[in-house]
Amino acid sequence: MTELLEVSGISVTFDGFRAINNLSFSIGPAELRAVIGPNGAGKTTFMDIVTGKTRPDEGRVLWGERSIDLLKLDEAQIARQGIGRKFQRPTVFEDQTVAENLMMALKAPRSPWRVLVWKPKAADHARVAALAAQVGLGEALARKSGELSHGQKQWLEIGMLLAQEPRLLLVDEPAAGMTLAEREQTTALLVELAKTHAVVVVEHDMDFVRRLNCKVTVLHEGAVLAEGSLDHVTANQQVIDVYLGR
Repeated sequence: MTELLEVSGISVTFDGFRAINNLSFSIGPAELRAVIGPNGAGKTTFMDIVTGKTRPDEGRVLWGERSIDLLKLDEAQIARQGIGRKFQRPTVFEDQTVAENLMMALKAPRSPWRVLVWKPKAADHARVAALAAQVGLGEALARKSGELSHGQKQWLEIGMLLAQEPRLLLVDEPAAGMTLAEREQTTALLVELAKTHAVVVVEHDMDFVRRLNCKVTVLHEGAVLAEGSLDHVTANQQVIDVYLGR
């Protein structure tokens, strides 16, 4: 199986601090991966590099079947390649409905003047309804987003990401602040998405990671410390020392 994303030997230093240190990482086109590690391990910087927000000092980031060099693209071009990122705090338009939020996110060819004249078609409304159903908000289309629970806002944001038709989703701490029922639904959603997308979940909550039941990459001091099943990495003495033993 060819990898969808292949990161090899990337390093980046900020003011003398090496945030990423010769890190290599790859993920297939339909794969779920959890990335864990202590604070300062480089998890956010890693995502910043993949999405074009930060440039590494060295290394390669290759994407897709044609091995496109992502380091030559800017953030907007990388997003158009099909890489979507969901930050920890949901950023939805609170005074707009669920349907309006999803409609705004739809991947339509919108130059500035097209936006002014763009009118959603029946197919767009159908797509919005399908996206809402996919993320568990099928009954909430007409609700203002500000009225949603924290977990529902997270699902809406995942729906808005999916509206842009990404192939890779980078999801930052999705379980934070959720109720147990919401966490279970989020687990099911991410597992389902990984059947057709590459999904990277950065998470601190080990119980949530265990529920995902996927390959785990442990970062420490900007490098991969261990990789494998959760049972495999949590039995690793170095992982216990730097992360789990705290």
